[in-house]
Amino acid sequence: MKSNYKLMLTAVGAFALGALAIQGLHAQMKPPAYFIGEISVKDENNYTSEFLPLARKSIADGGGKYVAGGFNKTVAFSGEPPPNRVVIIQFENMDKAKAWYDSPAQKDSHKIGDKFAAFREFIVEGVEQR
Repeated sequence: MKSNYKLMLTAVGAFALGALAIQGLHAQMKPPAYFIGEISVKDENNYTSEFLPLARKSIADGGGKYVAGGFNKTVAFSGEPPPNRVVIIQFENMDKAKAWYDSPAQKDSHKIGDKFAAFREFIVEGVEQR
């Protein structure tokens, strides 16, 4: 009788421990974040030669992945049409996106970009896919 009781108690403890571990893993998982930039380029040559190489390096170093962007076709369904460039960059999560945006490399590249374009930028958190 004692060994059955110990076995049942061990099984219940293992189940509870497993449930807590799974709950902890779910809590650590964060949805992806998307940086969205609406860019009105004023000086295409300098924007391309001086700003883009620095911006692309800072994005890659920050763990960003281009999802859409450049002079790709953008279609407006309502409201004002977007500027001549729209960029979407995916990051692992909101914390990584904010860390990239606050990084010295990104800030330095942005100072150069501001000479050749006007930016409207924001980060949006993705939704969990099931």
